This record gives sequence, C-alpha cells and structure tokens, in this order.
Amino acid sequence: MLQSTFARTLLAGVLILSPAAAYAETCVGTPGNGAAKLVLEATTLHNRTGEVAFTVYPDDKSRFLSKGGKLTRARVLATEPRACFWLSPGYYAIAQYHDENGDHKFNRTLFMPKEGYGFSNDAPTTLSLPSFSATRFQLPAAGRTLRMTMRYGR
Repeated sequence: MLQSTFARTLLAGVLILSPAAAYAETCVGTPGNGAAKLVLEATTLHNRTGEVAFTVYPDDKSRFLSKGGKLTRARVLATEPRACFWLSPGYYAIAQYHDENGDHKFNRTLFMPKEGYGFSNDAPTTLSLPSFSATRFQLPAAGRTLRMTMRYGR
C-alpha cells in the first residue's frame, strides 16, 4: 500500500514537472464554425532567450510584410517556440523572428538582420526578402503543423 501511494505521488510529480505536460497550448482565434487549427513551430534557434513572434498574413500579395498588413500575430517564449491559430481554411503566408531582447522590434543593422528570422515553406532569402508566392501555403480544413527554420545573419 505504501509503495503504491509513493509510486502515484512520484508519477504525479513527474507529470507536473514535465515540460511537455507543463506546456498548455493556447491558440489565437476561436475554434468551431469551420476553423482549422494551424500550429507553427520555429526550429534551430541559437538560444532560448526572449520571444519568437509568428505573424500570419492573408492570401493577399499586397499585404505581405507591409505595415498593417498582418492578419494576426502570436508572441511566445523562445523556450517553447510554438504557437497555434484557429483560422478559416485557405491560403496564408507566415513570417517569424526571434526577438532575443524582447523589445517587440525586428532589430537589424544597415544591411543585415541582428535577430533570427524565417518564413513559411522555408522560403529562400539569399539576397532579398522572399516573394509572397514562395511563402504561400494551404491550410486545409483538417489543420496543419508548419515547422520553419530560424535563420541568423550574423
């Protein structure tokens, strides 16, 4: 009896302290009414300081990366660089950045980003920002998980 009580207590403690169990997913938007769940994950962060910002753009080339053009945004701790959204099925584009100092700005020098960044489809950014068509992806009614590589210019 004492041994099984100890085992249950130990198991409860492990579940409480487990990072996976501790992560409570809170999504931007409202489920239902045909909304699909989009889960975004940033990979290859250089460190776990600050935040990661995920910005969702609608299926409109003129709004991609423009001031006021975003559909929605989520900021999460860099220790758990994952966010989710409830959105209508359709086409979207994502931009992410690693806000290491937590100032809610994408810091850069005159020519290079100072913080990590990335885009849906891991769209290439060799000499310039990616095109909207390179970042555009489909969110099906069943939902989708999208993993994006965080790139650093320094």
